[in-house]
Amino acid sequence: MASLPPWIDARIDDDLNKKLTQRHVVDTMLAADRPYFSAEQIRARVRPDVSKETVRLRLNELLEIDVIAAETYPESITLYYINHPESQWPLSPEGKAALTYETPLDTLSVSDFVRLRNPAGIRTLVLAGFQLSLVLFAVGIVVPLLASDPIVQSSNAYWEVAGNLFVVCFVLLILERIARKLRTGGVLAGGVRSGRTDSN
Repeated sequence: MASLPPWIDARIDDDLNKKLTQRHVVDTMLAADRPYFSAEQIRARVRPDVSKETVRLRLNELLEIDVIAAETYPESITLYYINHPESQWPLSPEGKAALTYETPLDTLSVSDFVRLRNPAGIRTLVLAGFQLSLVLFAVGIVVPLLASDPIVQSSNAYWEVAGNLFVVCFVLLILERIARKLRTGGVLAGGVRSGRTDSN
């Protein structure tokens, strides 16, 4: 089996006289392609002739030294997971890195756009264009009611649309940042979030 991460290796007890060692349990959990395990799922993976009580003893030992953590759910179901110190929830550093993937627009270069070589990026750009068109239609309905002219005016219709689209995008970006600031550190953080409890 592959070597354990140093933070686990330094904590576990390498008692080879035991029928089931802490190392074997942790190796089994790390090798499996899943974040959570019940005691029965671990028992089925480590060795069929090991009792459930033995598995629970090893799990309790690993809980005491913070190598694993557990969550108990209704109907007395307890799920165990590796307690990665880099993460506040049962996600390995590798899993965390896998989630921070690039969006299709991040990978769309000018040359790919011109040669239509990045279908996912181009589709994302087209869908964003459709949504912004709807925003401009809505603005076009409201602006005449306010007896206001477009902010950007030009004899070239394409330049005028592009300029006004830029202004709309800029305003949307500012509004999104204001909303995010209010959610994370403003009124919402102090009021609504105060009722939440930390599950860790």
